[in-house]
Amino acid sequence: MTARRLPPVGLILGLALPAVLLRSAGAAEELRVVDTTPGRPPSDAVVLFDGRSTQQFLTTEGKPCHWPVIEGALEVRPGFIVSKLHFRDAQIHVEFQVPDDGKKGGWAGNSGVYIHGMFELQILNSYRNPVDLKETVGAIYGISPPMVNAARPPGQWQVYDIVYLAPRRDAKGKAVEPGSITALLNDVLVQHNAHFTESLSRWNPFRYKKTAYTDQILASILRTGAGPLFLQDHGSPVRFRNVWLRPLDDRAKVFSGQ
Repeated sequence: MTARRLPPVGLILGLALPAVLLRSAGAAEELRVVDTTPGRPPSDAVVLFDGRSTQQFLTTEGKPCHWPVIEGALEVRPGFIVSKLHFRDAQIHVEFQVPDDGKKGGWAGNSGVYIHGMFELQILNSYRNPVDLKETVGAIYGISPPMVNAARPPGQWQVYDIVYLAPRRDAKGKAVEPGSITALLNDVLVQHNAHFTESLSRWNPFRYKKTAYTDQILASILRTGAGPLFLQDHGSPVRFRNVWLRPLDDRAKVFSGQ
């Protein structure tokens, strides 16, 4: 199997990304170099939240992000937030912390990483807090339970590393090839090539408290196959830090509402 060739992404969100190219040298091919200095995102990553600026996120009304930055972390407030960047396939990194608020069950530290607003990697305080397996941390909500429970206690930082391949859609927006997610939670594999075509979550932002702006986003996803990253409000002051992604094709762009 030959490696997929990744075209240039160009300038995204004001960040100069290196051209994603394989350069021919006779019969040989030279791979581009990605700097992986410890403690930093990969050099070709698009940083959505760096501990300071919230400029790469908007509300679901298309207004500036209203979640506050507290001690270098984004803390959930009422209402989802959504990235300006739209992408098709991507490697995604999200760090999160659930609060020790004394809650149990499905309301304990509840939030989520909603990829394209449709497929949620669940965030929940699942440390000694059993719930439905398709609703626990590490699950693709309502679709696929995690392989193991890799949850840390509340108050500790946790990490999702996700490889997302979007469903392929026809001219009418119907999924004709399933998408997939492979995900690690706290360095432990919890989803392995899990497949899906459509969202099963009643909480997704195209159903729950949808707006004219989310209607525009959904229309764009069905037309182009590319969409944003949503972070969910589900009534808990979950915190996020070090949010970045690496587009894996040439479909990444800043959404203009068109």
